[in-house]
Amino acid sequence: MNELLTQVIDTYGGLDRWNGFSRLTARVKGGGALWVVKGQEGVLDDYTTRIDLHRQYASHAFGGRGLRSVYTPDRVAVETEAGAVVEERTDPRSAFAGHDFTMPWDRLHLAYFTGYAMWTYLTEPFSLAAPGSVTEELEPWREEDETWRRLKVVLPAGVVGHGRENVYYIDEGGLIRRHDYVAEVLGKGAGLAAHLISGHREFDGIVVPTERRVWRVGQDGRPDKSLLSVSIDVSEVSFA
Repeated sequence: MNELLTQVIDTYGGLDRWNGFSRLTARVKGGGALWVVKGQEGVLDDYTTRIDLHRQYASHAFGGRGLRSVYTPDRVAVETEAGAVVEERTDPRSAFAGHDFTMPWDRLHLAYFTGYAMWTYLTEPFSLAAPGSVTEELEPWREEDETWRRLKVVLPAGVVGHGRENVYYIDEGGLIRRHDYVAEVLGKGAGLAAHLISGHREFDGIVVPTERRVWRVGQDGRPDKSLLSVSIDVSEVSFA
């Protein structure tokens, strides 16, 4: 494994401890301009997420009283709490074909995007060590009065994320502070995103960032903070 990725994983609690858990639950409060553009304002204001740590599965309690989303890479659904299917979509990524940034989403689009995104965020950095991932350390980056090391990660084809190519910015303490990517499902006009990460806290021996803010990347390579795309605040994290 790449030396820098090994350091980060150890900082976040280590693979041995991570592999001792199978599920995570958390409370999430969301916001930002993206949900307005997509016609989903308010849906992600406050919800509970549950993910499996070692397979791509996520379920969110949002979208209506007594309803939950269920995400896997090959299927997304809205179900009742009892498990009855209200609506579903197979091959859900193909449903974004031809989209551009301004096109609205239905709730299955939202369930898919939020499902893979929150799974990705809440399993980092451990999921970056998946078999077939390709890592490369890039030139360091100066951010105000700090120097961050940069790690390029190309995810294997079997791991769903915003896109296969990602760049992580890591501070001297081994914490991920920024994640750059293009969210492919947003289509034309999406552009490069700078996902700023903070509020790192320890839960059950695993470090979890509790504050995330997503901005577009400006021409100087820095976050353009004129418009907040997405905000995510995480609390009440528990592992089982």
